[in-house]
Amino acid sequence: MPKIQLRYAAALAGFAVAISLLFGVLVERTLRERELTRIEHGLDASAHLVAELVRGVPLTRTSSAELSALAARAGSAAGARVTLIARDGTVVADSELRADELANVANHASRPEVAKALVGEVGEATRRSETVGRPFLYLAVPHGDPDGGVVRVAADLGGMDGAVAELRRALVIGGALALGAALVLSLVLSQALTRPLRAIHAALIQISGGDLGARVRWRSNDELGQVARAIDRMAADLEQSHGEISAERDRLETVLRVMVEGVLVVDDELRIVLANPRVRELLGARAELEGRRPLEAIRSAEVHDLLAEALASDAPVRRELAFGGAERRVLGVQAASFSIAGAKGAVAVFHDMTEVRHLETVRRDFVANASHEIKTPLTAIRGFAETLLGAPLPERETRSYLQVILNHSERLSRLVEDLLELSRLEAGSHKLAPVALDIGALARRLCVELEPRIRESGFDVRVHGEGAPRAFADPTAVEQILQNLLDNALKYADPGKRIDIRVGAAGPGVQVDVEDRGPGIPEADRARIFERFYRVDRGRSREQGGTGLGLAIVKHLVQASGGEIWVESTPGEGSTFSFTLPGSEAAH
Repeated sequence: MPKIQLRYAAALAGFAVAISLLFGVLVERTLRERELTRIEHGLDASAHLVAELVRGVPLTRTSSAELSALAARAGSAAGARVTLIARDGTVVADSELRADELANVANHASRPEVAKALVGEVGEATRRSETVGRPFLYLAVPHGDPDGGVVRVAADLGGMDGAVAELRRALVIGGALALGAALVLSLVLSQALTRPLRAIHAALIQISGGDLGARVRWRSNDELGQVARAIDRMAADLEQSHGEISAERDRLETVLRVMVEGVLVVDDELRIVLANPRVRELLGARAELEGRRPLEAIRSAEVHDLLAEALASDAPVRRELAFGGAERRVLGVQAASFSIAGAKGAVAVFHDMTEVRHLETVRRDFVANASHEIKTPLTAIRGFAETLLGAPLPERETRSYLQVILNHSERLSRLVEDLLELSRLEAGSHKLAPVALDIGALARRLCVELEPRIRESGFDVRVHGEGAPRAFADPTAVEQILQNLLDNALKYADPGKRIDIRVGAAGPGVQVDVEDRGPGIPEADRARIFERFYRVDRGRSREQGGTGLGLAIVKHLVQASGGEIWVESTPGEGSTFSFTLPGSEAAH
């Protein structure tokens, strides 16, 4: 049972007990007073009656036997105890004592009621009788005889005390019944009174535990009903506010999660309070960042100093930071301080500039390489042209110079064509028309076209493609891929060696391998072999008339066709360039 209900029940039961006790005391007192008044009136009448009966009987000159008989008759007539007392206080007769017992009775001159009667007044007193040992109400009046004396009438109060005791027992029983009824009633009333309080308490417990959908749902027009409705309104407002805050938080978390920029927020003590997943990725942090300082969490004094500077300044702070490790990153960081509700902090946004800087490097390298590749033939053309213009030369020498100019012009033309082709591929403007294609047949046809060059160098080129599935690819693109790879093998393989072109199944697609037996490619160069203008042996490449763009074009054509390309090589033994293409059955 709830404590408040126990308190309610105890209070109501205590109130009922107090009312019962007060009522019993009042009833007992009233009854006693009323009964005493009645007895007093009766005794007064009886005393005067007895005084009339004994008037003229001298108390000191009449024998004890006669006086005792007279007292007995008077007591019987009055219905009360009658005592005759001489002027000196000696008891000469008593209706409840024999004559021979009077000698043992004490002198009554000092009794209050007797003393008042001896001076001519009516005396009254209540006390326990020393003679018979019971409580009596005494009333004494003057005897009226010349010898003086007192007639005293006494009423036994034992009967009244018995009636009062009976009344008290009845009141106790009634009080016990009333207490029981009060307890039952108090439990019922306390149950009814505490029901809304229990409902309010249960709802508040649920709300404080996070269940904002909890409601009191107590409908009454009293104050508790008003409190219940106020709590329900408060819970509804809290639920709405919490929903809006949760939605806003989810939106913020979603935005922070999908941002390509990293976001780091610190408080005024430079402790991290928020870090999105991207900043963990950019900074290479594996452990939780929240609650730690940047110097401790990401071990970067530069980030720590940047945030400290932002906290101390009102203007944004910008830096470009380089981070080493397995992957070198260049991050552009912009930090600024803020103050919200008196709380100061700083927010830093990290932009990954690695690719931008890499592209800038590639652009610079491309410009430098392209300028060099163009400058070399232009220099040769200009030199021979100036020689031809400078003085007349024999016809044979003139034709030789003109042939050199023509060769370098063709080299420039190939370089421009390759650059335009690579530009179209990188821009995605090169349109492919894939069809079901027999790559083995295409490779054999290509070998037939290059037969004079193959025979001149003494190579043995073999195509292995029997039973190979068809690819789903653009014939022109595949022919260009194979021509570049075969041209590459013819340039760098040792003369007289064998070159193998293998076509076979690779899962749902087709794999093509072009294997030569040349000097091979060092491991350090393999990762960059498909870059523009990258050459393993620059001098030999220029001697062979290459532009340095062939493998870059091959890579883009393979990727545009939905395949992959890679190289495996052993220095001194040769290289194998492999690429995959979608199969015709998988494409359908």
